[in-house]
Amino acid sequence: MSTVNGVSSALDQYQIKSDTTANKELGKNEFLNLLVAQLNNQNPLEPQSNGEFIAQLAQFSQVEGIEKLNTSMGSLLSGYQSSQALQASSLVGSKVIIPTDKALVDTSESFKASLLLPTSSSNVYVNVYDKAGTAVSRINMGEQAAGNVSFIWDGKDASGNLLPPGTYKFEAQATYEGETQALGTMLPANVDSVVLGGSELMLNLAGLGSVPLSQVQVIGE
Repeated sequence: MSTVNGVSSALDQYQIKSDTTANKELGKNEFLNLLVAQLNNQNPLEPQSNGEFIAQLAQFSQVEGIEKLNTSMGSLLSGYQSSQALQASSLVGSKVIIPTDKALVDTSESFKASLLLPTSSSNVYVNVYDKAGTAVSRINMGEQAAGNVSFIWDGKDASGNLLPPGTYKFEAQATYEGETQALGTMLPANVDSVVLGGSELMLNLAGLGSVPLSQVQVIGE
């Protein structure tokens, strides 16, 4: 019996199995059985060369390696998903700080935030606007050195009246290089819930909506 007939017979055997088991893949065991069938049915007058045999063994090793890699990747993915869920549960109810100009403010307590100043300035201030876009207060900070500069708003308007809780916009500005420049602000927000799945955790922040975890600069105060 020729090599071709032996291999064809083995292939026919697995073809029959595939009819009863949908989408059966050719794994390392099936590959090894095919290799043994080929060796048992080779032509004695034209035996398989060492080079061909080594090449097929290398293919078998490659198939086995791919199966092990798939198993390892599956374990890593499962571990990553578990880590994601644990991380998500610990974030709910926490306070995070992100680069934004809006925040949900409880005016009954001091609101602490910060701004990013690229160079020293003789005049730094933060304008506060209510939800309707009306300017309600200004935080004058005077001269400041470059870096991350903290500021506090007491929740009161320019006349000293306590404002109601709600969403407020913070517009930081500074004078340098002979001009008034806009600055980025880092504001706190509470994490209401976390959305799992996808390539990244998404945080649902009070008053801000959904924000990717990668935007978070600080967790907690």
